[in-house]
Amino acid sequence: MTLVDQPAAAPGTSALAPMPIIVGAPRSGTTLLRFMLDSHSQLAIPPETGFLTLGPTFTEKGDKLREQFFKAITEYPTAAPAWPDFELAEEIFWSALQKISPFNISDGFRAFYRLYAARFGKSRWGDKTPIYCLHLDALRQLLPEARFVHLIRDGRDVALSLRTMWFSPGDEMEKQALYWRQYIEAGRRSGATRRDYLEVRYEELITKPQETLERICGFLDLDFDAGMLNYHLRTPERLKEHKGRSSNGVVTLTKEQRFRQQEATTLPPDLSRVNVWKRKMTAAERTEFERVAGDLLSELGYET
Repeated sequence: MTLVDQPAAAPGTSALAPMPIIVGAPRSGTTLLRFMLDSHSQLAIPPETGFLTLGPTFTEKGDKLREQFFKAITEYPTAAPAWPDFELAEEIFWSALQKISPFNISDGFRAFYRLYAARFGKSRWGDKTPIYCLHLDALRQLLPEARFVHLIRDGRDVALSLRTMWFSPGDEMEKQALYWRQYIEAGRRSGATRRDYLEVRYEELITKPQETLERICGFLDLDFDAGMLNYHLRTPERLKEHKGRSSNGVVTLTKEQRFRQQEATTLPPDLSRVNVWKRKMTAAERTEFERVAGDLLSELGYET
């Protein structure tokens, strides 16, 4: 069964509230925006999922599809499953899947998000997974209620932040620029002229958080909640969800490493995180980045 063959939604799902899916190049501030929106009294956003890209891989039908789906989600990714991050009991998830008749993967995913939101007594849910920037069209078929919030940050600041991470594509500015460009162009190409797509600048989120969040809330049919401005008061507790990752019994990423990766989200918006490249990027690095992506920086209105 292909993604196109599967029901996009069960009867009545056209009435589902818009589901924000935060996307963007890694290290663009997507986790910061996640915690801001997660601080809304109605909205819950889990740690990164990644499993929405599995849609086309499901081949079974009926009850076998339900079993295949359950196993795939709870064991994703197979090298180091992230299921513990969501703090949901597998038996509760399985019970929710059994109530879907006939079973389809779109409602299967909705069951996951609904259970996650229920942990916090919230009625709405969303997602924050940067790589979904490369899969907007597939996600539209899977979850028609999705509303994509593409967070864009100056690629040079992204590069300086990303190259220190374990998931960096490499230290060279050429690789960093190509990586950033891939995400930006893929998101904009799939989002252009679409009503389910909104571009937000990281720099505006930092310098004008309330105005920017009000615009996002309007896009999501949500009333603005002032609690979002105090996200950092909740973040230390929310980050406890981020467990260590293990593969075949070997720890590949510790809980402490994951916390340090996101530690900046425990603080209020920091103006020093805007235009970092002006202070910390060498002239040679600037030249190399702009050689590869200077035209895109200019198109986006960034100084070159």
